[in-house]
Amino acid sequence: MNNKVAVRRCGEYDTGKLVGIISEIYKTCNGQDLKNKRVLVKPNILSDNDPEKCISTHPAVIEALVIFLKDQGASVVIGDSPAVHSRGFLPVRSGITDVCERTGSQWIDFSRKSSYINLKSGRIRIASVVNEVDLVISVPKFKNHELVYFTGAIKNTLGLVPGFSKAKQHALHQNRESFSGFLVDLSEAVTPDFFIMDGITGMEGRGPGQGTPVSTGVVIGSSNPLALDIIASTIAGYNPGELPLNRIALSRGKWLKAESEIVYDGPELKTVIKKDFKRIQISGNSNISIKFIKNRLGFLRKLDKRPVFIPSNCTGCRECIKICPQNAISMDHLNPDHVLLTDNKCIRCYCCSEVCKYNAVIIKRKPFGV
Repeated sequence: MNNKVAVRRCGEYDTGKLVGIISEIYKTCNGQDLKNKRVLVKPNILSDNDPEKCISTHPAVIEALVIFLKDQGASVVIGDSPAVHSRGFLPVRSGITDVCERTGSQWIDFSRKSSYINLKSGRIRIASVVNEVDLVISVPKFKNHELVYFTGAIKNTLGLVPGFSKAKQHALHQNRESFSGFLVDLSEAVTPDFFIMDGITGMEGRGPGQGTPVSTGVVIGSSNPLALDIIASTIAGYNPGELPLNRIALSRGKWLKAESEIVYDGPELKTVIKKDFKRIQISGNSNISIKFIKNRLGFLRKLDKRPVFIPSNCTGCRECIKICPQNAISMDHLNPDHVLLTDNKCIRCYCCSEVCKYNAVIIKRKPFGV
């Protein structure tokens, strides 16, 4: 496994400059030969929103990558599955549909054709196009994530799973540790061939969908997802060993056996770390005894961070209801502008917060009320 990670400073979404940066990163990290290869470019499209909201990979990064790939003799298709994936989805507002048209790249709807792969436990559907191309290049976004703290290369592989099959995994893996283990299982079973992270503008605070865009000024690349995630989360100011995805993947030893094995290429790392980046607070509640007591004494669940709905911001779009894997959310029949949470059904996956476009769901402790 290649352990190289390249970081390059970049403060603006200039497609021409990005082509050069991506080319340099790819060659520095010994990316595979691209001539006559069919390549799937897989952005991170949580939902179709304006690029300025920093919810999805910026279209300038996707366009620059496609130009680079075609210059190297590759043919390109582009695809992803958003959190709420309706058949026929196109990433219009995020600007990626325009990139497809300008570059002559086909958009692949992952929901139209899928196949099963085996995991360590069970199996899962993924987009069949993964088996129809020569290479997959994943393009994650530099963002916080309220469940797994930081979302990067490993987490972005989940977008290869079409439709609501993603949300079902939250029902099967009902805590941070278990869900992180599943994500590592999935990424080990179907590992993209290269990763380019859009870290020019990142999302701090309540990511991955309701945080705040902030200049982070980097593009990061590697063929090793764990090595990239360790460097990216370090730049975000996290202790990478505290993040469950990094810790679990490191313990497996497939991509790295120790952080010291990473071969870093870029500006001195401490000069690009964002010390004032608003991070998700790491929960110290991993003690098995505490978890057992909370499970037995239901009222203590109120001490957990949970979804809290803000009626004044709610538009009644019902995206939170559609995504909930436990059917724990419903509209209030007496007050159609209010969303109700059945707390004893809620598994704290925070999918509702991910998909809300209107800041109508916040994750916080609320001991009293619904």
